[in-house]
Amino acid sequence: MKNLFIALICMISVNSFAQTEPKDHKIVFQFTNANDTLQQKAFVKQLENLTEHWPNAKYEVVLYNQGLELVMKNNTKYQSRLQALKSKGVKFVVCENTLKNRKISKDAFPEILVEYTPAGIAEIVEKQEQGWSYIKGGY
Repeated sequence: MKNLFIALICMISVNSFAQTEPKDHKIVFQFTNANDTLQQKAFVKQLENLTEHWPNAKYEVVLYNQGLELVMKNNTKYQSRLQALKSKGVKFVVCENTLKNRKISKDAFPEILVEYTPAGIAEIVEKQEQGWSYIKGGY
């Protein structure tokens, strides 16, 4: 009888673990240093690895200050990889305050790759308030 009770407890425990819902991950990245090509390389690889590991998660990359260079038209080194990430659902969001401060036109960015936000830092704060995890991109 004791063995039957233990077996029943084990079955209930295993069954409750099996019914656990997968977590809906939402991750917002800050990327501010694309002048360093090693940072660009590391960050793109981080995104590729993570989207492979959690293909159904939500991802948003907020770019401001020197981070804009990663997604600019003239940076052709990563364009195809960034497009592949976008096709997996990664959003690349450029800060309009940075555009204004650095006197950069929206024409400098591929239309099909980026979106815009008035204030990059505010975008990150709002995502965190909505339960998104924050990660600083690069190293």
